[in-house]
Amino acid sequence: MTTPTIQTKTDYEAVIGVEVHIQLKTKSKMFCSCDREYFDTAPNTHVCSVCLGMPGMLPVINQQAVSYTIMAGLALGCEIPRHSKFDRKNYPYPDLVKGYQISQYDQPFCVGGELEIDVDGEHHVVHLERIHLEEDTARLLHRDDGAEGYSLIDVNRSGSPLMELVTKPDMHSGAEAAAFLRKLRQTMRYLGISDADMEKGQMRCDANVSIRPRGQAELGTKVEVKNMNSFRSVQRAIEFEIERQGKALDAGERLVQETRGYVDATGETVSQRSKEEAHDYRYFPEPDLPPMVIDASVLEEIRARMPELPDARRARFESDYGLTPDEARTLTDSRERSDAFEEAVRAAGANLARPVALWFIGDVAKHLNERGQEAELSDTKVTPAHIAELVTLVESKAITATTAKDVLGTAFETGEMPKKIVDAQGLGAVSDEGAIDALVTAAIEANPKPVEDYRSGKQSAIGFLVGQVMRGAKGRADANQVAELLRKHLDA
Repeated sequence: MTTPTIQTKTDYEAVIGVEVHIQLKTKSKMFCSCDREYFDTAPNTHVCSVCLGMPGMLPVINQQAVSYTIMAGLALGCEIPRHSKFDRKNYPYPDLVKGYQISQYDQPFCVGGELEIDVDGEHHVVHLERIHLEEDTARLLHRDDGAEGYSLIDVNRSGSPLMELVTKPDMHSGAEAAAFLRKLRQTMRYLGISDADMEKGQMRCDANVSIRPRGQAELGTKVEVKNMNSFRSVQRAIEFEIERQGKALDAGERLVQETRGYVDATGETVSQRSKEEAHDYRYFPEPDLPPMVIDASVLEEIRARMPELPDARRARFESDYGLTPDEARTLTDSRERSDAFEEAVRAAGANLARPVALWFIGDVAKHLNERGQEAELSDTKVTPAHIAELVTLVESKAITATTAKDVLGTAFETGEMPKKIVDAQGLGAVSDEGAIDALVTAAIEANPKPVEDYRSGKQSAIGFLVGQVMRGAKGRADANQVAELLRKHLDA
């Protein structure tokens, strides 16, 4: 992949790796039975003596979280070692009430792996270092009463199962990092293990950015960038940091290994603290949790529960349904939408797969987008059966495509099936040639100027006349049939 040129005196190449934290969609927390779902709840209401770090309380491993982590590893082509263990990661921040975090260090659940992405039409493979499982921290809520700032701690999030994925330094631009995160979110949602919503903190990304003169093998000084809560923020933060580092080196400054925070309002990064090394955390095996052994039978059981993943589904949609790559990519962007599409195809028949796809991509998507950026069919009164019945009515010429658009709008409002709407409102297609011929004759008589334009060679005039006939038929005539009858009369 061609890497972008940094606008500096020296031709630098950016080298980027990311660390992604993903909250797993389990019912309970990682090491206790507290409800994991804390979003939009009162502070410190989903807590117990374990996640509050009370003395003598013992953690218990959430088996579902382990299963989800292994499932993610299998989806991303990781090796799943037979032996794993948890470790204590010690650091004194106030968001850790115990003074340490239960995480994994040298024996994670998943090792290696990769994720394929496309950026501006170019294919790229991002390799992974590892995926490990840990507990989330509490949330710090910063306040300022005008005289003095202070912070409050909400422990609801503390102890939630958190999967951390670390890539190799394989990326070279902010656009690549954003594409990687989008593909990763799509994969997590297909697996059903996380909603991975960055705005809700369900997926959080730290980027490790360094630059080096192009062609140099040695990596430059690594800077970690935090506080990015959207794909756009990730791309902008990395692009700013690349340019900042390049200008600093051109000016003869020495870069230091540090953690910087992204300020969305200005699009800049600011220094926060020096970057810790692994030894600063004083890792040691978690004494309250036993090492884990992952048997082959466990892997097979998890593998058997895995859904078809986006790339495989996209390829199948192209081969089985004759869709173009762009059509298949649009339909498989969401697992729920692709499931709904296939359910509609089963109801309508495989011979109508492409018309069904075009309705999903076109008018159905339009109605969903009006309801929100990530709205799905299940959020509305319309079902795949509605779409199948609508497409069947159109393809059998029982209604016109124009009428079908109105019927679909009514279905979204009322939830009634398309045929019932058509019958109740008398929207069936006008297919009687005599009735259409009468409308054609009336349109010709009422519009002498367009008729004269057509006969003098202005072919576009036929479009206006078709529109007049369709208006008289209230959109219930076939436009192609109307055009054919018009030409028959006008060319006579």
